[in-house]
Amino acid sequence: MRDIEEASRKVAAGGPAPQSASAAAIEVVNLSKTVTDASGELTILHHVDFTVQAAETLAIVGASGSGKSTLLGLLAGLDTPSTGQVLIHGTDIFALDEDGRAALRKKELGFVFQSFQLLAHLNALENVMLPLELRGDPQAREKAAAMLDRVGLSTRLRHYPKYLSGGEQQRVALARAFVTEPPLLFADEPTGSLDAATGEAIIQLMFELNRERGSTLVLVTHDPSIAARCGRTITIAAGRIV
Repeated sequence: MRDIEEASRKVAAGGPAPQSASAAAIEVVNLSKTVTDASGELTILHHVDFTVQAAETLAIVGASGSGKSTLLGLLAGLDTPSTGQVLIHGTDIFALDEDGRAALRKKELGFVFQSFQLLAHLNALENVMLPLELRGDPQAREKAAAMLDRVGLSTRLRHYPKYLSGGEQQRVALARAFVTEPPLLFADEPTGSLDAATGEAIIQLMFELNRERGSTLVLVTHDPSIAARCGRTITIAAGRIV
């Protein structure tokens, strides 16, 4: 009872609830997103609700413009909703300020983007080291080198992104996402910029790394064959789960 009272007190004060061992990895409650443009208001997401359990693999699928990438951005706290909550391991991320959400992402999340999002002025090793250095990890260099070796790039550590192929850049992005061993991994169309053969290799590698580390994977894709590899699929159409 004392723990429940303490949790209620913190939530009432505007702070995040303490995490619980039994909490789901992600809980989405009444999540909506509306934006205003020249033609008026546009609702991208309509009152979305779902839960993702720890170590689950979930695919979010839908046509272009259905709202799936917007949903992923909200799950990661990269955008703010018009209504609703996203709880990461029991913490309401929108009860946090921007610095609090950034700290949570640094601790809890890895993210793989379709466009790689590597820093052009850093080589492969430095790109993978970056999230570890932001944590103050004294073994950042050793861990990053080991992770790049795991994704088959041990001979490309000193190469800058412009000298790497698309598949190699995505391998660096995977290494960067997994190097901190995050409990949650989000991937937004991770093979969308790659040819079929390279994309298949990247997907195999991503699922292998995910199994090794037992993380929770939420993957946005338009490819049904990729979605079929996940344990569960959510389909978004016109901003609604169908």
